[in-house]
Amino acid sequence: MQKIITFPTDRKYGLYDITSRVEEVIKESGIRSGLVSVYARGSTTGIMIQENWDESVQNDVITLLGRLVPQGIWEHDRQDNNGDSHLKSGLIGASETIPVVDGKAGLSTWQNIFFCEFDGPRNRREVVVTVINDN
Repeated sequence: MQKIITFPTDRKYGLYDITSRVEEVIKESGIRSGLVSVYARGSTTGIMIQENWDESVQNDVITLLGRLVPQGIWEHDRQDNNGDSHLKSGLIGASETIPVVDGKAGLSTWQNIFFCEFDGPRNRREVVVTVINDN
């Protein structure tokens, strides 16, 4: 089963928890055991599994990436001033594959699935969620 989830983003850089949306697709699929692929469409986005206890880890991710890949010094900035966004996307990656265990995403207590925005805000972002049965 495959479904595209959509949502807006409201800031230039941010991590958006999409775990519940992915869980909805898994539940709708009826698959109890298998894999779920979560893929972000867009060359300035990413998918990350990270802690969601509070926003500190998410803020730290954005701070770290800002220090590793600063704005305004990249060749691509001459086209549309978002060279850092493309590089951050490449570092994080566009997808994650998660086991489906007993009809749910096989995440640990502190893990959540985050959509990473590196070039917002945007009216519409898309994530392709594909659930695959292990039979």
